[in-house]
Amino acid sequence: MKMLRFRSPSIRSLDQEVLCTIRLLDDTEISCSIQRDTKGQFLLDHVCNHYNLLEKDYFGIRYVDPERQRHWLEPNKPVVRQMKSHQPYTMCFRVKFYPHEPMKIREELTKYLLYLQLKRDVYHGRLLCPFAEAAYLGACIIQAELGDYDPEEHPSDYIRDFKLFPKQSLKLERKIIEIHKNELRGQSAAFAELNMLQRAHSLETYGVDPHPCKDFTGSTAFLGFTATGFVVFQGNKRIHLLKWADVSKLKFEGKTFYVIGVQKEKKLVLTFHTSTPAACKHLWKCGVENQAFYKCAKSSQIKTVSSSNIFFKGSRFRYSGRVAKEVIEARQVKMEKTYYTLLLLHHQLSHCLFVVTPCYREMLQSEISFSLYLKVPFPVHHLP
Repeated sequence: MKMLRFRSPSIRSLDQEVLCTIRLLDDTEISCSIQRDTKGQFLLDHVCNHYNLLEKDYFGIRYVDPERQRHWLEPNKPVVRQMKSHQPYTMCFRVKFYPHEPMKIREELTKYLLYLQLKRDVYHGRLLCPFAEAAYLGACIIQAELGDYDPEEHPSDYIRDFKLFPKQSLKLERKIIEIHKNELRGQSAAFAELNMLQRAHSLETYGVDPHPCKDFTGSTAFLGFTATGFVVFQGNKRIHLLKWADVSKLKFEGKTFYVIGVQKEKKLVLTFHTSTPAACKHLWKCGVENQAFYKCAKSSQIKTVSSSNIFFKGSRFRYSGRVAKEVIEARQVKMEKTYYTLLLLHHQLSHCLFVVTPCYREMLQSEISFSLYLKVPFPVHHLP
């Protein structure tokens, strides 16, 4: 009877379904049932299909274990093997890799989801910014939510209904109202969201998911990874930026995290201490994934990395997925295909009798809008 403990699960146990609830960026939820051997990629695809999202590579699914340690769901491993909490499972759909140039993203849905993520970053204090920048970001959010200021609809304290910042002073609210009244009038919701992306992108904490730790002196520091490289903050000040080209290795041992690189042609070793070994391993995995995503030219160049210098000792991990350059190249190929489609439509509409249904007219109008972005001349006068 003791041998039963070591037997593989029966077919019946594998067929048991597990309920998963995924919280989206707008705080709504979707649920689905999975098998015990279902891998993480299925859940990410499920959410992306729910949105009809094409640019999946910037996003991931995050969960928190019973010890309050955060994790990113690995796409190539079974979900049940990764989760340590009791069923049903609850996870969150979030931006995992922040686009280096968000204004060049073509898909409006991707921009909107990034906007929702940045709203969360502002509210939770991750996107740190000076007073003037905070007021402008807040005003963009209000413009996107309410539209133009209307004295008949908006009382003097209408900003108080919106929880935009972790510490929202009366002085900040007044400045937000001033900008909303005078600077953003006439902007559509989409344009206000775009302005918010542009301003947020210019901040040093854009894309930083801060990991609390102690440096070698015992001082509190927050580590992060961006499209540019590895960053260290103390308070509101960035004290280190090591570009990915200068980072040679990331490793950890127990609760100690090491960043090994080159600065001013000299070897540099930065050492930090986390609160738990699990937090240190999560920090290391985040660094490995960000370095692979932003630094590698092709996903085929990504190698399995080890947390230790000793062969076959320590954790081994490999990022799976496309890298940033491949995502951008795929976007450019799609833009070129759209360009040639526009030329073909131009030719057809110029030389053929063409019956345009309302549905097709709407599609053409969307292509015209995109042609303006590409600065491609489109013969609007040919449309009936």
